[in-house]
Amino acid sequence: MSEKAKGTNNRPNLLDLLTKRTVQARQSVSTWEEAADRVGKLLVGAGKVEQRYVDAMKQVLRDMGAYAVIAPGIVLLHARPEDGVIEPTFGMVTLATPVPFGHPENDPVDIVLAFGAVDKQAHITALQQLAKLLMDPAAVERIRTASDDQELVSVIHSLNSGSELTSGP
Repeated sequence: MSEKAKGTNNRPNLLDLLTKRTVQARQSVSTWEEAADRVGKLLVGAGKVEQRYVDAMKQVLRDMGAYAVIAPGIVLLHARPEDGVIEPTFGMVTLATPVPFGHPENDPVDIVLAFGAVDKQAHITALQQLAKLLMDPAAVERIRTASDDQELVSVIHSLNSGSELTSGP
């Protein structure tokens, strides 16, 4: 990872972790499990997590409830580092048709995010940057309306133009 791509304290930036290999737009799924599998498949395919991490993300949601639905239409899936994270990662899948995750106020979900952390600190910068991004309704709308994978990647990277996402917290 280049020095420029790192966040503060040598922590990876969100833009470094959300790559064309870990982003898909307008996917069709029928259930939250399929949505979790879809984003998890990206992370496994990129060599960032083991399949057991995807299974652990789904189990966390089953055990803990829909707390991971962090805003209207947005879920942030994760599990513990020891559940199979190989290196820090973020994945994003937008859904053609939203699906319920079981949250009483924020369902249905059409933006599925997943992250894998190798420890309790390395992902902090990327999570802070994600929070900034998700607090911007125009940015979220651009993500939702991206028509294909390339456009979604372009949208995410264009949001960097004001240095919001690479300047750290």
